[in-house]
Amino acid sequence: MTDSSEIGAYETKTRLPAFLRAVQAGERFTITQRGKPVAELVPYGTTRRRVQVDAAERMKAFMRKHEPVAGVDVKAMIEEGRD
Repeated sequence: MTDSSEIGAYETKTRLPAFLRAVQAGERFTITQRGKPVAELVPYGTTRRRVQVDAAERMKAFMRKHEPVAGVDVKAMIEEGRD
């Protein structure tokens, strides 16, 4: 994952076409307002992939920290939950 460059809101407004071309080429930008991040300008579709990758990484970390549950009949639990 590439790092994003910070750009001010005013600069974004005045140079939007140039930033959109850069985003189409794969660049990422963090838009700031008074020095504080307020938005990200990223290629379309990358946010969803990033959320999925982050979720998978969190699940892997959880699984590394916790022992597997033994002696549980998952199928019986599923059936018990069905009406």
